[in-house]
Amino acid sequence: MHIELPEKRYYGIGEVAKAFDVNTSLIRFWEKEFDVLKPKKNAKGNRKFTPEDIKNLKLIYHLVKERGFTLEGAKTHLKEGKKDTLSNFEIINKLESVKNQLIKIKENL
Repeated sequence: MHIELPEKRYYGIGEVAKAFDVNTSLIRFWEKEFDVLKPKKNAKGNRKFTPEDIKNLKLIYHLVKERGFTLEGAKTHLKEGKKDTLSNFEIINKLESVKNQLIKIKENL
């Protein structure tokens, strides 16, 4: 999964939902269910997600949507093997990014 988001300090919930191709309600639901998601809220109550929140959302999305974990299973997996899962997931994301770049280079040749 490759998420296209510009480099920013904070992202709105609409941007995040669009990048993940899910509804904003799912993002809000995951925020309530998973303790690792702690977006900041402004005076109006709008959620502002940091790049760290985006990494956690990518991991949750991967576990729930791509690997088919239940919410309880994903919570348990995150608590038990957070470091291993996160490092493996980041490596996979970097490899996919390199693959996409190589494909673009190949197409331009």
